[in-house]
Amino acid sequence: MKTIELNHPLITHKLSILRSKTTGTKEFRELISEIAVLLCYEAFKDEKLDDITIETPITEMKTGRLNEDKYAFLPILRAGMGMVDGVIQVLPNAKIGHIGMYRDEKTFEPHNYFFKVPKDIQNREVIILDPMLATGGSAIDAIGELKKVGVKKIKFLCIIAAPEGLANVEEKYPDVQIYAACIDDHLNENKYIVPGLGDAGDRIFGTK
Repeated sequence: MKTIELNHPLITHKLSILRSKTTGTKEFRELISEIAVLLCYEAFKDEKLDDITIETPITEMKTGRLNEDKYAFLPILRAGMGMVDGVIQVLPNAKIGHIGMYRDEKTFEPHNYFFKVPKDIQNREVIILDPMLATGGSAIDAIGELKKVGVKKIKFLCIIAAPEGLANVEEKYPDVQIYAACIDDHLNENKYIVPGLGDAGDRIFGTK
């Protein structure tokens, strides 16, 4: 599946503030959450609705409704937590799992340290959340863990993606649809996205 890049003036506007090194922690968090809402909106564009009948104040009508019990969000700790508030505004009854990873600063490889998901996760469509898709290592590991427990339908939402990471994920898991607010230019020698926005986790939680 080809990555879907939102490429929208509203996204570009918000990213211009998000990327700036002068943007403070509070505003950075708010923008991550706002962009997550827009990503979620796009990711659910083709979801199927259940047929239901309701009564408006005027009349009875047939309409459609999402079955929120079919979905779960999986933020990759810790930066992925910054996107949770946004996506649960869109789908408040979806379950939330967690996967914890950290990056080895020498090898740049991800290391897993935590994996907790709903018991019926194999019956749900899972949307992985991570602001940055750089090398793709964390995304590949997270997808692999979900597939081990029987998840069949997975989507991946990120704010910024690097072409190298996208290529790695698409090659390993072509069945996973990726949604990115913006695809940047390349990775530098330290495997940071260029132009990027720095370390999303540090900027969300104010740890640097």
